[in-house]
Amino acid sequence: MTDPNPAIPRSLFAFSIFYGGMVCIAGVLGNKQVALGPLAVEAGIFAFLLLVVTSSAVAELHGPRIATQLVRIGFVPLIASILLSIVVLAVPSSPQMDPARRDAFALMMGGTPRIWLGGIIAYGISQTLNVTIFSWLKGREGATLLWFRAALASILSQIVDTLLFVTIAFLGVFPIGELLLGQMLAKVVLSAILVPPLIYVFVTLGRRLDRG
Repeated sequence: MTDPNPAIPRSLFAFSIFYGGMVCIAGVLGNKQVALGPLAVEAGIFAFLLLVVTSSAVAELHGPRIATQLVRIGFVPLIASILLSIVVLAVPSSPQMDPARRDAFALMMGGTPRIWLGGIIAYGISQTLNVTIFSWLKGREGATLLWFRAALASILSQIVDTLLFVTIAFLGVFPIGELLLGQMLAKVVLSAILVPPLIYVFVTLGRRLDRG
């Protein structure tokens, strides 16, 4: 008899929790721009690359359908965190709160509807594209070249992510050509360097978790 309530694989459970956390923290980290040699990139890219690696690992271990569902469920913490930020910013600050901390919090957590909309759209399309490309390459290459499939899917999806977010959030506000090129270059380089080793770490960890 088939169990009507099958157990969730340990790796899927663990990666889902981790994925939700990265979705929420990415926007916060994006408030800082870091210098990596000659490249300047928003620190949120590190969380986004972990999202890419996590969804690719889930696709490798549990198939593209489950990975796509993970991406869709990621909209829940993303949108909830935005709405909660709006509510908290709207609530009056305590008179006892240090003014410098109050102003810093408002500056860091504040945003415009275009920025929030751009983040939501860029997240959904780029993460879905990552899973689609990764899975399509697996269909062509089989279980080999894991590092190549993950890196290429990450590079292409991050280019799309940058194009969508920057255009939606800032087109017409200021010239975006330089920003687009700089962010794309930085994300391509980081994807090529960080994603190949990370995907092996995540897939290996997932398999060990599933073995119990």
